Amino acid sequence: MNRLRNRLIVVFGVATLLPLCLTLWTALHLLELSRELSTSPMTQLDEVSKSLETTGQKLYQQARESLRRDASEGHITPKHMTPQEAQGFWDSGASEQFELSGEGGSVLDYYVHGKGEVLKYSRPLGLPMGGLTRQYAAARRAVEDSSARDLRKGFGATLVLVLAALWLAALAVLVYLANRISQPVQRLTKGLGQVAAGNLSARVPGGGSDEIGEAVNAFNHMAGQLEQARERLIHLTRLATWQAVARKMAHELKNSLTPIRLTTEEIASLRGSADAIFLEQAAQIVAEEVNTLERRVRAFSEFASEPPVMPAEIDVNALVEERVCLLKAAHPDVAYELRLTPQLPKAMADPDLIKGVLTNLLENAAEAVQPGGVVMARTAADGQNLRVEIHDSGPGLSEQAKSSLFEPAISFKKGGMGLGLSIAWSIIVGHHGRIWAENNDPDGGATFHVSLPAMRQPA
Repeated sequence: MNRLRNRLIVVFGVATLLPLCLTLWTALHLLELSRELSTSPMTQLDEVSKSLETTGQKLYQQARESLRRDASEGHITPKHMTPQEAQGFWDSGASEQFELSGEGGSVLDYYVHGKGEVLKYSRPLGLPMGGLTRQYAAARRAVEDSSARDLRKGFGATLVLVLAALWLAALAVLVYLANRISQPVQRLTKGLGQVAAGNLSARVPGGGSDEIGEAVNAFNHMAGQLEQARERLIHLTRLATWQAVARKMAHELKNSLTPIRLTTEEIASLRGSADAIFLEQAAQIVAEEVNTLERRVRAFSEFASEPPVMPAEIDVNALVEERVCLLKAAHPDVAYELRLTPQLPKAMADPDLIKGVLTNLLENAAEAVQPGGVVMARTAADGQNLRVEIHDSGPGLSEQAKSSLFEPAISFKKGGMGLGLSIAWSIIVGHHGRIWAENNDPDGGATFHVSLPAMRQPA
């Protein structure tokens, strides 16, 4: 479960919902106030229009009653009109009729039936009743349209939808970013758990330039250092065990060498006797066995003792070239190649010990190839380190050989004692370097790599 991502989402929700609700409430409240401010003139217009309607109706009724009364009392002289001139009134069959005429309906006309004619009485009203009627109708339509529209409901719903859409979009972006942030942290946590469980080969992919990427790169570097340290510790532990065995064996063999040598000398002194030929053969056999024992003792002694390191400034190119020239005569059926990097930085190391390592590796490569095979020595600069590579065209290394190549007393060549590569490993590690081997796929053969720290060049 991605708890970091969920926490980020919860924090975002808590941090944004409260301001979002306050913003929505404030917007709706302001919208309500604006609606009230906008409807207040309409309310006043409604009241004024209704009052104007009542007043106009009363004025019109009073004008009609006054005109009818004055006409009946003869205070107004009528206009005599033929039925054709007042055909509309005449055909309607009504006894009387009032109409507005003049500009804007400012004159009130009163029509009545006479003897075969129509009498028309007219009186000016003093105000345009037709225009007043049109204004009243327009005011009523405006009031009705305002009542039909609910601005608050429409604007409120729109505002809620817009804010919800923006918040959901921001939440989607946050979920994406939370995944981007939490996934490297999850991988780093998983890698730490694997390292804590003992898997020092665990690495975390996806290192970047930000803080999390730097943490991932630091973890990978730490895991690599721990893995190298564990390998060195395991190998040194094995070396210590075999060193103790070598010391014990050397002591026992030395105890046996002294009487054998004395007996050999005594047998050699009896050459003048009758069995001189037999004694001479026996002396020769014993002497050969003594030489074999001495060789084994010397090898175990060298392996058991820590060689003294006397560092000096060395030219790696020169050492490699010297070792190759020395071994060419011993292996005339092997072709040697040199690929030296010019102006290679120098190293601070014990020249005698490094010579021994190079001799051992070149000798092993020459013994691994068939007659006519190729051994190639190459140097290169690798960052702050110098690298020497010894390539051979032999059969390569088996999986069993690669897994136990630098362990003592294990040899995969005839007559080998299994100590050369272990001693070489100890020497290179003592110089704060590395030595490892790999197969040359797909060309075949094997390559031994030696990495040594380069000297820092003066600024």
